[in-house]
Amino acid sequence: QVQLVETGGGLVQAGGSLRLSCAASGRTFSNYGMGWFRQAPGKEREFVATIKRSGLMTSYADSVKGRFTISRDNAKNTLYLQMNNLKPEDTAVYYCATGSYGSVWSTYDYWGQGTQVTVSS
Repeated sequence: QVQLVETGGGLVQAGGSLRLSCAASGRTFSNYGMGWFRQAPGKEREFVATIKRSGLMTSYADSVKGRFTISRDNAKNTLYLQMNNLKPEDTAVYYCATGSYGSVWSTYDYWGQGTQVTVSS
């Protein structure tokens, strides 16, 4: 059974930083691309960042480019999202997903339960 567990969310002031983690289990972590998505209340799920299984290639949404960094540690079966210079519009539930590389959420086959990120102005 594949499980993804996100941690690291919380409340932070605008301009602050948070680091999200996603611990994976149930299949060979290094065989799959992974991604981060987010969903704010009343809005559709939105792509944030994605990383290939090797970790050598990444891609970001324009809204987070230059502020967020996606990375992975295949030895620890863990995906990360370093978020700097956070803005109130980054407030959302953040989800990690596995099984693909890219911005289309439907191409990913397993999802975590999400972690809340709230940025105050």
